[in-house]
Amino acid sequence: MPYKELNLELTEEHELLKKEVHKFAVEVLRPASIELDKMSAEDVIKKGSPYWECMAQAYRNNYHTVLISDEYGGLGLDPLGVHICWEELAYGSVGFAVSLGCSCFSAFYATMFCEDYLIDRFVVPFVNCKDGSVMSCWAITEPTHGSDNLMAGSPFFRDPCAFQEVRAVKKGGKWVIKGQKSAWVSNGPIASDAALFVNIDPSLGFAGGGIALVDLNQPGVSRGKPLNKMGQRELPQGEIFFDDAICPEEYMIVDPESYESMTELTLGHANATMGAYFTGVAQAAYDMAIQYSLERVQGGKGLCHHQLVQRKLFDMFIGIETARSFSRSAMVFNMNTTPPLVQYSIASKVYCTEVAFKVTSETLQLFGGHGLTKDAPIEKLFRDARAGMIEDGSNDSLSIAAAEMLLREVPRL
Repeated sequence: MPYKELNLELTEEHELLKKEVHKFAVEVLRPASIELDKMSAEDVIKKGSPYWECMAQAYRNNYHTVLISDEYGGLGLDPLGVHICWEELAYGSVGFAVSLGCSCFSAFYATMFCEDYLIDRFVVPFVNCKDGSVMSCWAITEPTHGSDNLMAGSPFFRDPCAFQEVRAVKKGGKWVIKGQKSAWVSNGPIASDAALFVNIDPSLGFAGGGIALVDLNQPGVSRGKPLNKMGQRELPQGEIFFDDAICPEEYMIVDPESYESMTELTLGHANATMGAYFTGVAQAAYDMAIQYSLERVQGGKGLCHHQLVQRKLFDMFIGIETARSFSRSAMVFNMNTTPPLVQYSIASKVYCTEVAFKVTSETLQLFGGHGLTKDAPIEKLFRDARAGMIEDGSNDSLSIAAAEMLLREVPRL
């Protein structure tokens, strides 16, 4: 790896993990992501596509179990190891990294509640899967509700004028679900089950929600076309429709009493993960910039010998190192703290995605006209990075939510 670690806390196990995941990301995920980038969204998810080949390899390496403890057969990584794994996977392909991160949602929730029936249904099959066929998704976004779904803790979250469209109604010993999740559900077109965020009591606004672990291969569930999007095209995303789909009573793991706090906890973890992903994206772009500046001759000398280029490279370096330090601190702290300090995870997500976009943009600028061509990998990385400022909550909305959290902490004078 071309970059050195400014961290004395890394153990030999961390170093080995970093080396192994980095190698897999560069040799397996990056070439496949470039190939998938040129394919239609429908072809990406067809059987035999590079997507499935890569996911099978990732599953065989247990990268789908990054968030599952060794007690349940997962990798059992500490928080720093989790960050290293996500950062290095995203170095090769942020789309594959997001897909792997979402794949464990149902299993991760099941381990939080530790009930045997949840472990047997959602954890054991997932951990033992080696081909990607057992896969979850985080089904929260809706056609008319995106980032507002995530504004837990704000007065808006309890406004009865706004609530989730997907509704779950209790009938006997089961929940009946109707409604639509939007085209931005990661893994939506292919997931076998979902961590589905639903509306139970609309009088409470978004706070009247619940979280259900739902089988997506049952009657009553259908899906739209996979989304044709600008970046992260190796990440399948798409609509999911529920028409009297069934969720057993015991699989509704969160009700309105704890929904707001669980949404906040989920956001705290998800946004910290986004910080790790996009630190990896920024590092990948920076390494491309360094390599190209060493090879390219312009104005009679190597590009790297122009002072303006050197300043750009140094600014990128500063941004990446601060992103890595901050995102690791946020992840380690919030994975060890209950409840998490969500404002730090949001800050990590916002800062790291903006650093990634700036670094990919500056790298593309250094590549000049060549950077605009489909032959240059930075062109894809630039598009991938742009998506990061919207996915998992737009940076604008998240920043407002985090600002309200900060203001609530200020003592009244």
